[in-house]
Amino acid sequence: MKAILVPVEQHGYMRSVLDAALLVAGRFGSHVEGLALGPDIPDVIAFDVPVGWTILSEKEQREFVDRSRQVFEDFMRSCAVPFKSEVPGDVSCGWLGHQLYGDSYIGSFGRVFDLIVIGRPGQNEEPPRQTTLEAALFEGGRPVLVVPPRTHATIGETVVIAWNGSTETARTVALGMPILAKASRVIVLTLEGWEADGPSGAELADRLRRNGIRVEVAARRLNARSPGEAILEDAAGLRADLLVKGAYTQSRLRQMIFGGATSHILAHAELPILMTH
Repeated sequence: MKAILVPVEQHGYMRSVLDAALLVAGRFGSHVEGLALGPDIPDVIAFDVPVGWTILSEKEQREFVDRSRQVFEDFMRSCAVPFKSEVPGDVSCGWLGHQLYGDSYIGSFGRVFDLIVIGRPGQNEEPPRQTTLEAALFEGGRPVLVVPPRTHATIGETVVIAWNGSTETARTVALGMPILAKASRVIVLTLEGWEADGPSGAELADRLRRNGIRVEVAARRLNARSPGEAILEDAAGLRADLLVKGAYTQSRLRQMIFGGATSHILAHAELPILMTH
């Protein structure tokens, strides 16, 4: 987790996103890079894209980039993070480019980073865009840290893996191994009746222990809760500061129509989530 990408957007809790990126960077001695992000111009009719984007002039785009860069650099200076580090393993930061990038760029450029850090879309005032998260998840091929509005004091000390045996969750666990290896406590959470065809939680725990990870298994019942509700409630009960979960085990269309664990978690989570698809 040495290379972290933070798309700097105009939403209500960019500070929480930057705080989260720096918390992870502090655990790994990472280099955090920011860039100015706006929606792709051809896609401005998307439901969560402000109409004002359709009329941004070149001058307005430059001003937007300048404001975004100022937010990023002011935050890093306030945290005494150098913009270039001569000492390997020290936290450092940098700014990418002088233009406004779109969501599709995050999906492609994010592939060369160890982690992409993005705010959680939701119903709160000025939320991050769903299109940004989906571009990172479906096109990036890298783990995405989805950050809630409220800043957390720690990330990755107590980790809950929401395990259902799916390919998506297995990939998230594999890409999140550096975080799991540094955690003080890792819990594999399973829910009765929420399993895909695949290995059990106990089988995952056995293999994690072979990697030197301290891990336990917590088997829970749904008890009339939806899987998404159960995961968030049980993670809170276990005092987790990070949830590891595969994204969209069901199709996005099915989740939009019928609901699903990923959709519920993205709408309601108050802890950071590590996701891949």
